[in-house]
Amino acid sequence: MSSIREEINSVLESEIVSRIIISKAAKGTLEYRKIDIQAKDGTGQGAERKNADCAVCGSLERHFQISKYTDKQVFHENLSGKELAEAIEEIVYQQDSVSFRQINLWTDSFEHIFLISKKGDFTKKKRALKSDEKTNVSLTHNRTKNYIISEGQQVAPLVDMGIFTREGKVVKSMYDKFRQINRFLEILDDEIGKLKTDHLNVIDFGCGKSYLTFVVYYYLTEVRGIRANIIGLDLKKDVIKKCNEAAAKYGYENLHFELGDINGYKTPFEVDMVITLHACDTATDYALYNAVQWNAKMIFSVPCCQHELNKKIKSDELSLLTRYGIIKERFSALATDAIRGNLLEYSGYKTQLLEFIDFAHTPKNILIRAVKRNMTPKGARDKALDEVEKLMKEFGTDQTLYNLLIDKQKKNAE
Repeated sequence: MSSIREEINSVLESEIVSRIIISKAAKGTLEYRKIDIQAKDGTGQGAERKNADCAVCGSLERHFQISKYTDKQVFHENLSGKELAEAIEEIVYQQDSVSFRQINLWTDSFEHIFLISKKGDFTKKKRALKSDEKTNVSLTHNRTKNYIISEGQQVAPLVDMGIFTREGKVVKSMYDKFRQINRFLEILDDEIGKLKTDHLNVIDFGCGKSYLTFVVYYYLTEVRGIRANIIGLDLKKDVIKKCNEAAAKYGYENLHFELGDINGYKTPFEVDMVITLHACDTATDYALYNAVQWNAKMIFSVPCCQHELNKKIKSDELSLLTRYGIIKERFSALATDAIRGNLLEYSGYKTQLLEFIDFAHTPKNILIRAVKRNMTPKGARDKALDEVEKLMKEFGTDQTLYNLLIDKQKKNAE
């Protein structure tokens, strides 16, 4: 009788393998309860795809992502198709015993099922997929991605938000929201992954119902293993009460919510990171200003409702940009964020303006990510400020963050 390894290799060589799930873990002995393996580029291994470049390394060799699920976390690793069958055999047979009792392997047209006995023997079945199953498999592969929070993880706030079912599956109607949350975490992770620290102090201004705040806390503590202290600030007393109750319910001991405005707020710790999502109009400027004053290492801001410049700008030379209402509104919003980005550069931050979510969902789709530099050359700081002042001069306007940062400096100099 052939081995599990030989059987899986045979399928890999002859069919387009898309997904493998290893389940029915032995009780009480395993760290992982389920293993989910997916083709890295959503296609598979088989003969029809052998001439396609791999999405991971550009070679002709196929790669697969293995996701290993505990009750709270998921761990990822990538393997080539040549390594996969051996890795599966090692997962199933650990320490001379059977660790998992079932393997389901899907291709474009078939499901292969391996049932393993306690003694290590196995039986195999093969069934043809129905047309609707083929469609579902195709849709799943098209959206396969190495998400920071994946299906199968037990994330209580996402269940309460209606994004996950209690079994950890994404609710179909909430898939866009699921993607948006992971996109935000990816933007954070790009910088947090570079830090050499196991502790972060975070202020989240204008936290509202704080769904994303809870997810950030989960990401920092459970995914990254960082000791995080997060304070959420909001001006609504009932919201603060409910959020503190939810934090207690989830057992998030170092996540607290306070009633207050970020302007003039006295922090109980040195601030490492400031998050401000959809703070309306100039409230974003006050949040950015305070983040700079606190010398925060990282700032993540999604501005909202930039009315200030829209009310003020005018130009004789560039009147085309202010003639049409919708153009004026969008230009004002973009100009506001460009000014903010430059002022953060002037203040010593490496600043990027990134797309947060697809434009189809909302026109307010820019996230400002600013990371404190060790040193910014004076020439670069002067240029950033000069560009801001030239833009404001052309359109006959001022801007709140500029007034807070620059006017204060000028007054101090006097």
